[in-house]
Amino acid sequence: MPFKALIFDLFHTLTGLESERADLPWTSDVLGIDRHRWNEALTTRSRWRLTGEEQDPFTIVATLARAIDPDIPEDRIREASSLRLLRFRQSMLGIPAGNVETLRALRARGFRLALLSNADVTEIAAWQESPLAGLFEVEIFSCTAGCVKPERAIYEKCLAALGLSGPDCLFVGDGGSNELVGAREAGMSTVFVSGVGSELWPDQVKPRLAISDYHVRQVPELLELLQQR
Repeated sequence: MPFKALIFDLFHTLTGLESERADLPWTSDVLGIDRHRWNEALTTRSRWRLTGEEQDPFTIVATLARAIDPDIPEDRIREASSLRLLRFRQSMLGIPAGNVETLRALRARGFRLALLSNADVTEIAAWQESPLAGLFEVEIFSCTAGCVKPERAIYEKCLAALGLSGPDCLFVGDGGSNELVGAREAGMSTVFVSGVGSELWPDQVKPRLAISDYHVRQVPELLELLQQR
């Protein structure tokens, strides 16, 4: 069955390589926290920030940081919070041109496009300035949806907004937050985009390949993939 719509993850799928933002320090480095522990807190211990229960950028960083190290001083947290806003602004503004062109080409081919992203308010503060803004018929961010990937509810919100069923849609993502599993459970076929994630988590490429229907390294490769179907 031909797909009617493509549903895209945002971070590490449509955004560029982390190494392209090397001029700004990592939040964890500013805080003096082990990067692995910080990433674990972000990805597995902070549903509250992703669902928008907390919307103050400083409080988000302070809550996460002090759960790891209660003695981190306030001035360091404020610096880290400000730099985190800058990192994500840079991410939103520096979308690879090839990804933008691919989305436009998909629209020209008649595909409907949606965006489905786990994100707190800090991470999407600069969204309206991004070259991606306005390219999607449906935009769903977890901090306004009140639910997160891989929960079934957030996929169903997206499908309902499109007025389509799972089999009508192809989900495209890097596989973080078990999003590919959640998409398949919602009835979608999936494309694993490995390019950005392989720079950060090379050990995750093989497991994510195993749970995806298709694989591309970069988003522009979708055009050839869909032409073959």
